Amino acid sequence: MTASVNGLRPECTNGIFCHPTQGQKGAVYAALYLIALGTGGIKPCVSSFGADQFDESDPREKKSKSSFFNWFYFSINIGALIAASVLVYIQTNVGWGWGFGIPAVCMAIAVVFFFWGTPLYRNQRPAGSPLTRIAQVLVASVRKWQVHVPEDTSLLHELTDKESAIVGSRKMEHSNQFKFLDKACVETEEDKTVGLVSPWRLCTVTQVEELKSIVRLLPLWAGGIIFSTVYGQMSTMFVLQGNTLNPHIGSHFKIPAASLSIFDTLSVIVWVPFYDRILVPLVRRITGRERGFTQLTRMGIGLVISIFAMVAAGLLEVARLHIIHRDNLYDSRDYIPMSIFWQVPQYFLVGAAEVFTFIGQLEFFYDQAPDAMRSMCSALSLTTVSLGMYLSSLLVTIVTNITARNGKLGWIPDNLNRGHLDYFFWLLAIMSFVNFLLYLLIAKWYNYKKTADELDETKLGDAYEKH
Repeated sequence: MTASVNGLRPECTNGIFCHPTQGQKGAVYAALYLIALGTGGIKPCVSSFGADQFDESDPREKKSKSSFFNWFYFSINIGALIAASVLVYIQTNVGWGWGFGIPAVCMAIAVVFFFWGTPLYRNQRPAGSPLTRIAQVLVASVRKWQVHVPEDTSLLHELTDKESAIVGSRKMEHSNQFKFLDKACVETEEDKTVGLVSPWRLCTVTQVEELKSIVRLLPLWAGGIIFSTVYGQMSTMFVLQGNTLNPHIGSHFKIPAASLSIFDTLSVIVWVPFYDRILVPLVRRITGRERGFTQLTRMGIGLVISIFAMVAAGLLEVARLHIIHRDNLYDSRDYIPMSIFWQVPQYFLVGAAEVFTFIGQLEFFYDQAPDAMRSMCSALSLTTVSLGMYLSSLLVTIVTNITARNGKLGWIPDNLNRGHLDYFFWLLAIMSFVNFLLYLLIAKWYNYKKTADELDETKLGDAYEKH
């Protein structure tokens, strides 16, 4: 509407100088915040909701579920490819009204299809607020801080029924990590004398294990922030670097530096089928695992690839600065004699890293989350992207303040020809390497969650093998 309705569209002089009113500015910001609100509702839920459609008790569906996250991310990038090519062309050559109107109509059609399919969906029963259950465990643990946890974990409080006290969640087996939290499920003599004990005083083992699962995920979640910082360079430093390079293809066509991120999208579109159809079956023959790699191994491979992406960007910047120095182009406003397509390898490497780390992270957080906390954990994994962007901005601010002291231009001046953007890329490469080393320690420490059903299946399998 802000691009089509006259009252919401600012008056422009010669089609260039526009003078929006406060109301028109407010309409634009309202649209942006509505996008953020809608994204916040869709993104963390759609991936977990889609995975919920597969029945883990069915071998065929369980196998299909392991590929779901790959093709889910693939479809997202197909949409991104259309947006970055077809829609950008329409917005530039036809008009912004059409450019915004087409995705609005597509989204309306998608909503109709979503509701049309409602009778077919498998829905998880609502289990209440996970934050409330987390708070109950913390409060109960603190209230019983002097209580001794018995060595026999079977004495800890849990329902005797097959189902857990949490709606839609399987029982979880007790783990030995974070034993202080076990105090929340110790049944004292006082608890036994009360008919119905408050959940703010006595929790079940499954409820305590829910919180333990979240705590175990947090270090891995934190490691994803550095990776997202690398990912964020595609819309920041890569674009600044590309603005100095020659964007021409032939004598007439010119590709904008910001559009080069399309190669990241193409990389994902190429890597997903290769990973799912070729690499996983190949690795499965070696490891004997259904998914080929473990989820932690998959994410770790992506972290390593992200290091090489920063190295590629740094090497390109070294080569660019060499040309600047050789030809004395420090204050030149023209493009340097170096094609912008030399940036393609770094975009392609970031795309490959996405397939391993981002998709692996989505699958890992869904799989390792307690049954009744999957949407929340999916949302948690997605916050690494936003925090990575904030960290990127913070790094630029810190680097600029430190390197531009005493009259120096610093690493990232307005004129990049007189700066050292390569140092910034080396800094990110070093940070990514340190992050990977810490990730290895965390991955070695991590214990995969175990539900009671899975434990029963393991015991039956062991008994069958012995027989």
